[in-house]
Amino acid sequence: MSRPAVVKALWGAAVLVLVAGCSSGGTEDRPGTAPPTSASASASASATAPASPSGSATAPAGGRVTVTGTLTEGLRSPWGLAELPGGDLLVSSRDERTITRVDGRTGAKTPLGEVPGVVPGGEGGLMGLAVRDGWVYAYLTAESDNRIVRMRYGGAEGDRLGAPQPVLTGIPKGIVHNGGRIAFGPDRMLYAGTGETGRTGLAQDRESLGGKILRMTPEGRPAPGNPFPGSVVYSYGHRNVQGIAWDDEGRLWAAEFGQNTWDELNLVEPGKNYGWPEAEGRTGKAGFVDPVAQWPTSEASPSGIAYARGAIWMAGLRGERLWRVPLSGAERSGDPQAFLSQEYGRLRTVLAGSGGRLWLVTSETDGRGTPGPGDDRILRLEVN
Repeated sequence: MSRPAVVKALWGAAVLVLVAGCSSGGTEDRPGTAPPTSASASASASATAPASPSGSATAPAGGRVTVTGTLTEGLRSPWGLAELPGGDLLVSSRDERTITRVDGRTGAKTPLGEVPGVVPGGEGGLMGLAVRDGWVYAYLTAESDNRIVRMRYGGAEGDRLGAPQPVLTGIPKGIVHNGGRIAFGPDRMLYAGTGETGRTGLAQDRESLGGKILRMTPEGRPAPGNPFPGSVVYSYGHRNVQGIAWDDEGRLWAAEFGQNTWDELNLVEPGKNYGWPEAEGRTGKAGFVDPVAQWPTSEASPSGIAYARGAIWMAGLRGERLWRVPLSGAERSGDPQAFLSQEYGRLRTVLAGSGGRLWLVTSETDGRGTPGPGDDRILRLEVN
C-alpha cells in the first residue's frame, strides 16, 4: 500500500503566490472578539483551565507502527481531519475550500460543499476542523484575517453544512505561518494554534492573536481560567503551531515549525512564553520554556500530532516521516523514533480515532510535493 520514494523537485519548496479571492462578506469584529451570544450558550462553558497533572504511565522507549490500509485516496490539498460520532471522518481541502465526508469503513467520499468566505493563498485556506455537539468548526483564511467559524451539520441540515457563523475573528493572516489547527480539549474548551505570519514581533505581543495558542469557549469567548484576564491567549512566543494534542492525564502538547535550525515539540502550560523569536529550540534562556524534543528542520517540519499508547505521534512535511515521542509524565522516556520515512511523501495530519487506531493524511498535492498516483490519501495505522 506504500508509494515509492520520489526525488523532490527544487521548485516544490518555493513559496506559493497568493491567490486572489472574494470577500468573506461579513462585518469585522475587533481582533479577539466574537459576535454576542445568548446567556444560555455562554453559561454552557463553565470549565476552568486544565490542570497539569504530575504523573502518568511511562511509555516504552521503543515502539512500532503498521500501515494496515488506505481508507481513501484522490484527495486534493487535504489539511484538517475530524472524526464524527460513529467513526466517519470529515476532511478539509485547503485550496479547494471544501469539506468531504469519508466513510470510516469503506472510504466512500461524500462532498459536503464549499465553505463560503475562504480565500486560499500561500499556506492559507480552509485548514483545521473540529466537531462538537452538532457543529463543525473550521479554521480558515478569509479576505482580511484568519478566523474560526462553525456550521451546523446533521439533524435538520441533513448531509450538508449550514451557513458559517463567526466564532473568533481577527487572527493575523499571511502568505506563510497561518497556523490552523483547532481541537476541543478534555475541558470542552476550543483550542487553536496560530502563526506569526512571518512578522516575528507578533509572537511576543500578547495583544496579538498571532504566534499563540488560544483557548476559548465554543462560542469564542475567553475561557474561564485563562492566564490573561479577558483574553483568549493561552500561551505565546510561538512561530507557527500546526499540531495540538492532549495526553491521557490532560497535559497539552504542541508542535511548531522552527526557522532554519530546530522544530519543536512543547509541553504547553498557561501563560508561558515559548521563546520565538528570541529562542529557537533549547536555549536555556531565562523566561522561556525549552521544548521537550527538537529536530533539524530537514527531518520534521511538523504539522499535526496525536497522542496514542503513551506517545506523541507527529506528522512531518519536509521530513516525510512519522515521529514517535515516548512520554513519561511531562518528560520523554526515550529518544524520538522515525517511521514511514519517505514512503508516503509529505505527511500533514495525524488523528487518534476510535478503536485505538490512528489516521494519517498525506500532503503531496499542496504545491510543495510531487504527487503520485492516488495522492493524497488517508492511511489507517496501528501503533504500539
